Amino acid sequence: MSISMYQASVPVFVRGLTNLRGILAKAASHAQTRKIQESVLFNARLYPDMFPLSRQVQIASDHAKGVARLAGQEPPPYEDNEQSFADLAARIDRTLAFLNTLTPGEIDGSEERLVSRKLGGKMMTFKGQVFLLQVALPNFYFHSTTAYAILRHNGVELGKSDFIGSLE
Repeated sequence: MSISMYQASVPVFVRGLTNLRGILAKAASHAQTRKIQESVLFNARLYPDMFPLSRQVQIASDHAKGVARLAGQEPPPYEDNEQSFADLAARIDRTLAFLNTLTPGEIDGSEERLVSRKLGGKMMTFKGQVFLLQVALPNFYFHSTTAYAILRHNGVELGKSDFIGSLE
């Protein structure tokens, strides 16, 4: 039994973004309950030279919607101007809505499709399968995990199940 490019991408990103949205909801609740200004968590970093929480979520969203490239499409551009947890949740909702427009017929068979991306200031071209497995998914998980870690480090009560989600 084989897995399709669609199965390895869209449902994985949908699940991860849905879980990230839940994590952000817990962070917003945590801030409100503890009377912490949202901006404190929103701008928190693990280390001074790392991106803040807000940018981590934006980049995770960008890598998820980047799956459109496997369908031969450009993902919709977002302005990266979110200023609150509600704004980040809305960005995730827009990304989920976009992902739900993509169909298996558009993505399956894209293993060999060439995908060009600017990474680290350099234009790079990948075959679709390499793009998904070695660029999009690892970057999505890196930034989602970092967002989780920033919030956990700042006292938001999160556990592995918040990140992974229900396995039902």
